[in-house]
Amino acid sequence: MKYNLSLLLAAICLVCSCKLQTEPLRMNGTWRLVSGTTITKGVATVTDYTRDSKFIKIINNTHFAFVKHDLNPAKDSSNHFDAGGGSYTLVGNQYTEHLDFYSDHNWEGKTFPFTVTISNDTLIQRGMEKVENENIDREIIERYVRESK
Repeated sequence: MKYNLSLLLAAICLVCSCKLQTEPLRMNGTWRLVSGTTITKGVATVTDYTRDSKFIKIINNTHFAFVKHDLNPAKDSSNHFDAGGGSYTLVGNQYTEHLDFYSDHNWEGKTFPFTVTISNDTLIQRGMEKVENENIDREIIERYVRESK
């Protein structure tokens, strides 16, 4: 009886000492931006990214890159193209982008912290964008759907 009780207590101690492990976010892959909300001085603006442009973000183990272009460019071949990328860190659901490259150099070298959640094939990225040279100080909420893993 003492042996069984000791074994039971040891098992309980082992279970109690184990930390609960949560599955890490699986962000690697290609994501298509479907909507974005910017909140500046309390005023929210929602943009539908599925109508006039296509915006994708590609994430691997250490870096991210994004590209955006018009779906219906003007007849003179002008195309509003936007691209950028850099390294990132991910700790729990805290995702921080370090923008090393961008078509507007005023944004380069900036760090953007976000809270991310993933549910099924949808990634929600919420955080602050602050770029003094551009007079930008706003909250953004972006909704992406997974294109591929």
